[in-house]
Amino acid sequence: MKRTKQERQQLLQETIEQTPFITDDDLAKKFNVSIQTIRLDRMELSIPELRARIRSVASNHWNETVRALTIDDVIGEIIDLELDKRAISIMMIKSEHVFSRNKIARGHHLFAQANSLAVAVINDELALTAKVDIKFTRQVKESEQVVAKAVVEGKTDKGLTKVRVNSFVQHELVFTGLFQMYRSTE
Repeated sequence: MKRTKQERQQLLQETIEQTPFITDDDLAKKFNVSIQTIRLDRMELSIPELRARIRSVASNHWNETVRALTIDDVIGEIIDLELDKRAISIMMIKSEHVFSRNKIARGHHLFAQANSLAVAVINDELALTAKVDIKFTRQVKESEQVVAKAVVEGKTDKGLTKVRVNSFVQHELVFTGLFQMYRSTE
């Protein structure tokens, strides 16, 4: 069904309000138009690009709340954080994150996103990864957006804090890890 420009732009605005971290590529597929059309629509509606929307949500708030590392040390963009409870970050897989031959993301980038999120969620000046059990459940490709979700699950018998991180592309699990984190205080 072909929509008028006005209808498409109204739906585009509603979609971005409901899902602010949706990519232009996903929007183009959703509305069956080119990425350039989506970009022009966003410009006309004064809707910033994805990266600017992420930065707007994250703003300087994370600098004040992340304790165990600086915001520049986080891999991906933190979009939600409740210390010692949960955190969410997103990362767009770019050409520098993939193998040149097959455009599949290098695993250490997915691990780095999850590990830095596990550190960031700890409410302490010092948080270090002591042990981790990870599993990659599917390949991630260039231009896919990875959403990592960390949940603090409690303590081990050795006093380490357990943090579960699950990473998704769309709603499909691509990585899971149980991080056991050392912290300087209990």
